[in-house]
Amino acid sequence: MSAPDDVAFPGLVDLAAAAIGGRVLGASDDFFAEAANLIAPGRGVFVDGKFTERGKWMDGWESRRRRAVTPDHDWCVVALGAPGEVVAFDVDTNHFLGNHPPFASIDGLLAPGAGALADLGASTAWTELLAQSPLGPGSRNLFVAAPRGPVSHVRLNIFPDGGVARLRVYGRVAPRVGGDDDAADDAEARRRVPAGLVDLAAVKNGGLALACSDAFFGPMNNLIMPGRAENMGGGWETRRRRGPGHDWIVMRLGARGVPAVVEVDTAHFKGNYPDRFWLDAIDAPGARPTDLIASARWSQVLSETKLGPDARHFFDVQAAGPATHVRLNIFPDGGVSRLRIWGARA
Repeated sequence: MSAPDDVAFPGLVDLAAAAIGGRVLGASDDFFAEAANLIAPGRGVFVDGKFTERGKWMDGWESRRRRAVTPDHDWCVVALGAPGEVVAFDVDTNHFLGNHPPFASIDGLLAPGAGALADLGASTAWTELLAQSPLGPGSRNLFVAAPRGPVSHVRLNIFPDGGVARLRVYGRVAPRVGGDDDAADDAEARRRVPAGLVDLAAVKNGGLALACSDAFFGPMNNLIMPGRAENMGGGWETRRRRGPGHDWIVMRLGARGVPAVVEVDTAHFKGNYPDRFWLDAIDAPGARPTDLIASARWSQVLSETKLGPDARHFFDVQAAGPATHVRLNIFPDGGVSRLRIWGARA
């Protein structure tokens, strides 16, 4: 089993990931391999003997060999799935051995309404997040970003040309504000969730998984990704519990709020869904994960309730007050695809 993509920087979100809406807007050149591959899941694969009409097939972004003197490098612009403050990068040159770029730099820009390369125009508002740095071949090149505040786009510059398998932009989502209606584009949620409520736990709204008892088969943040999972690998799944007790996961809400509707989605989990669950909440702004795990102040929002396989489950709740964190308890183990905490920001 391969390691999850966030193993290098646990506790941070890959803001550029296609899974949360990241998109490649354009590149100076992607003659050998499409720039869109940069934000695909995994590290990229190598298929021996696989060629296209342009050369060797590569799972990444690869430009042609640069012969012109000006400009002196290739670039690729990525619209982040959620604007946020960038903390670190992973410029992965996996399988690019004789054709990787020797150096790279990364710039950032805050232009949340820009959905196409043309919308950015000739913007001079780019700021340097990573100075030109050496890259190793066939490896994960990990860097700390310069603190520059929230950005919505990044530009990867490679010097002078070559191939990069994946780009990960790790950071903290800048929570959305205002009267968003997260159920508006979801027919089932629109039917079950009162208008105007937001998913307080959603990663795009600033939610974050902090700790869990186990995440052997599926990483924690899968639970709060946008949309429904494409397959079983898109959820949070624990290993089979052989001893007493139960599994749990603690989530920090993107904004302090009052839960009104809880959705537990077991999509694709048919022989391995939890038998039942219950949900706790706590109002503890700024609490450390270790404090939350040990706290006796959790209050129950939903009592122990049965779950079914491969289905969306909606529950109306009457929370005693605002919450900053929730704890999903599953009994005894298993997989959950998505957790939604629909509510109003406090």
